[in-house]
Amino acid sequence: MRCPFCAHDNSQVKDSRPSEDNTSIRRRRQCEGCGARFTTFERVQLREVVVVKSGGQGSEVRREPFDRLKIEQSVALACRKRPVSQERLDQLVSGIQRQIETMGDAEVPSKMIGEMVMEGLRQLDSVAYIRFASVYRDFTEARDFEEFASSVQEMSGRA
Repeated sequence: MRCPFCAHDNSQVKDSRPSEDNTSIRRRRQCEGCGARFTTFERVQLREVVVVKSGGQGSEVRREPFDRLKIEQSVALACRKRPVSQERLDQLVSGIQRQIETMGDAEVPSKMIGEMVMEGLRQLDSVAYIRFASVYRDFTEARDFEEFASSVQEMSGRA
């Protein structure tokens, strides 16, 4: 493992333990070059998944490798300053990743991933759900927020 401080190629594992949700292994490492300590996480990856994105202009289609970090960042941003624990966010992202990897498809449309995130956030926190939806569904006017928020309020009233 390359050291993030000095870029030395070798490091020694000092401690390993499972994460709180048992979906990854947390490893404390020490660089053999500079002696700095850092943490890495090891996760199971069932298969290589490619995300298919449709371009905004014309019928341009882009493909890129699935990146868990993108979902983590989007979910964290939507839940910023909300009473949602990091553990719950990790569980949500791990659940989405597991769904994607176990679908059996080598290519997954980005729209499907966005819908999975929306569903997860809807169950987690209504404000985070609305925040994510405002970007994902490209709200352009205040009226878009009002209509979506009222539909969320109606759904939670029925539950």
